[in-house]
Amino acid sequence: MLDVRRLVLLRDLELHGTVTAVADIHGVTPSAVSQQLRLLEEETQVTLLERTGRSVHLTAAGRRLNRDTEQVLAALEHARLRLHTGTEHPAGPLRLACFPSALVPLAAPLGRALEEACPDVRLHITEAEPDAAVRLLLQRRADLALVYRYDNLAAPPPAGVQTRTLRTDPLVAVLPRDHPAVRTLAAPIELSALADTWWITAPPQTACGDAVLQACRSAGFTPQVRTTCTDFSAMIALAESTGHTALIPALAAAHLPPTLTARPVTDTALARTIEVALRPDTPSEPALTACLDLLRTL
Repeated sequence: MLDVRRLVLLRDLELHGTVTAVADIHGVTPSAVSQQLRLLEEETQVTLLERTGRSVHLTAAGRRLNRDTEQVLAALEHARLRLHTGTEHPAGPLRLACFPSALVPLAAPLGRALEEACPDVRLHITEAEPDAAVRLLLQRRADLALVYRYDNLAAPPPAGVQTRTLRTDPLVAVLPRDHPAVRTLAAPIELSALADTWWITAPPQTACGDAVLQACRSAGFTPQVRTTCTDFSAMIALAESTGHTALIPALAAAHLPPTLTARPVTDTALARTIEVALRPDTPSEPALTACLDLLRTL
């Protein structure tokens, strides 16, 4: 009988392209991955890999085995879920991958709501940015994932999964209450009014960093970035201490110090869409259905 763990390594090699990437995902050494793949070839008595220099590629037989592996993994997952679906009562473990800025406003309330509504469901949360969360889904290490896409970047939906929109999370300008651009409490701010301020942004080649840069350039200026970081809480603390401007999702700006204000901006496309992602073959079962229903209410 073929070793399922070795089949997963072969599947991940096709997904991620290198033995080193597979080793990083599974927390082992590249040599350990290579050894397990060689043992899999011995088990099957078929050449599954082509080695060219330092590169490794799957043969046609290896790709066929991977397609069958997906069916095997789906059957195993279905069997696992059926252990908890003898009745309509939600029960059992449920694994959620969640991007960092949704942990406090979405994942934590979801955990509390599930505990009250479905005490026999055990929610396991893993912090992961959208790309990593989708990988966890495809590797069947998560049952569902919270992901996002910035609307002004026109990013396509993640490949290989199905998504359902939960909400739109607009970006807001976080700046001192005495900033010249702040006129009245409710009035939106034009980004161009912030052209001469110092900025705190996410680094280049990150989704948030690219979305903010593109929005500012569309408003006719390039932001004068003094500080880059990826943590929205850190951006808020830095904005408080320096007086610089940050443009962050409204969910992350729910709790600000009294010296700062969060103001909407006039660019209506400047938002991120928050979605829940699932595998297309995810079976419907009470715990997952209850979780999805509760997410829509948060």
